[in-house]
Amino acid sequence: MKRTTETRSDRKHQDILQAASAIFVAKGYEGTNMEEIAAKAGVSKQTVYKHFADKERLFAEIVLATTDQVEDVVTLVLKAFAESHDVTDTLQQLGRRFLSAVMQPELLKVRRLVIANADRMPQLGRSWYENGFERVLKALAASFARLTDQGLMRVDEPYLAASHFVGILLWIPVNEAMFTGNDRPKSASELDRIADAAVHAFLMAYAAKP
Repeated sequence: MKRTTETRSDRKHQDILQAASAIFVAKGYEGTNMEEIAAKAGVSKQTVYKHFADKERLFAEIVLATTDQVEDVVTLVLKAFAESHDVTDTLQQLGRRFLSAVMQPELLKVRRLVIANADRMPQLGRSWYENGFERVLKALAASFARLTDQGLMRVDEPYLAASHFVGILLWIPVNEAMFTGNDRPKSASELDRIADAAVHAFLMAYAAKP
């Protein structure tokens, strides 16, 4: 009986998160209330408060849950460079997959929410950044430092180089998505072209010289 109760509770928890996420995206943080979330989730308002003490904590869980996707990207970064000595090919494959992951519509929507509420909840924004992009930058920096030691790259400041790579990669499509509200501003082939061009520009500065 206890296991059945826990499973039902977990299901309600997920229903609340899904309902809240949809309403936050549609109406923003200020335009969302717990009553509407409860109705969409098919539960009582009391049940919502049983799982989440207030709207801010519910919002925080939704936002921070998206950083779980970063674990796959970090693993991809470390594995890709550990198994290959072809820096150009590895960066192209990495750039394409990373850009595709970042440009997923749901992640773009959450990114807008975080930016819109950065003044109201600065610590949440900081946590989202530290557990997300900063982890990717650190993984890239470690890989660039190792490749430099192997003579395959020429990087004096690995973390700065990692920031340059991600910056070149994301600048065009992410900014377009943020400012226009378009969740699919680029096709998959256009994103691949942007990724390849970013790698080319990046290696002009950081490739090992003959």
